[in-house]
Amino acid sequence: MRNILLLFLCLILLVGAGCGSRGAAPAFVLTEDFIIIAHRGASAYVPEHTLPAYELAVNASADYIEIDLQMTKDGELIALHDAQLDRTTNGSGLAATQTLDEIKTLEAGSWFNEQYPQLANPAYEKVEIPTLEEIFQRYGKSANYYIETKSPGMEEELINLLRKHSLIHSESKVIIQSFYSKSLRKIHKMEPRIPLVQLYSYTDKARITDRELRSLKKYASGIGANFGMVDEDYIKKAHQHGLAVHLFTVNRDEDIQQAYEIGANGVFTDYPEKRPDTY
Repeated sequence: MRNILLLFLCLILLVGAGCGSRGAAPAFVLTEDFIIIAHRGASAYVPEHTLPAYELAVNASADYIEIDLQMTKDGELIALHDAQLDRTTNGSGLAATQTLDEIKTLEAGSWFNEQYPQLANPAYEKVEIPTLEEIFQRYGKSANYYIETKSPGMEEELINLLRKHSLIHSESKVIIQSFYSKSLRKIHKMEPRIPLVQLYSYTDKARITDRELRSLKKYASGIGANFGMVDEDYIKKAHQHGLAVHLFTVNRDEDIQQAYEIGANGVFTDYPEKRPDTY
């Protein structure tokens, strides 16, 4: 009788642990809170992915600051959306072909002054592309980070930096997103409790199958998708599988309201001060 009881208890433990072969389940991010994610910082007002953009986003009480990551030739992680340096700096070419020292000679704000003269500030002409470490050193555990791996191969360095700054399983929240499932699966294997978000960019009405959602749930906590392609049924289906849905990039007040009303769990926005009317 004792052996039967022990076997029963072991079976319960194995089921609860995912049969002991997949590691801990990903963190649960499906909550009642509607979160505001500062898209590239407060990028409607300040040059994107610069320390002033993050500073303004934090001051606007954004729930998360979004950080896109590129890796330099010498393996440093920098906050930069494009693979190319041309659009947002006075440099050119791929960031991946230049060292951090070379990238630090560039300025990352003149383009903003030229494109948005009504918001121009001479100080922006002196801002640099920050490293992820510089961002962590600036804000530590006082900010929440929503980080995107823009290409595979940077996962180990990202996890090392998160560990170095004690940002894993801390009071500071960290979410990692990517269009590359391979990148997310690798992160999940290294740190299974970090919540991960699988990104999709739909060109037509968003559809997803139960089979796809079950597969996602093995490593992800949520889905990121483009606003306007996702409807209420899609979000309900994701919720049924325990997956949050965050929509990008949502800037108009009425669109933020619509995202809230169809059940999305948050939005990426260039205007981090905006909020939906939650009645």
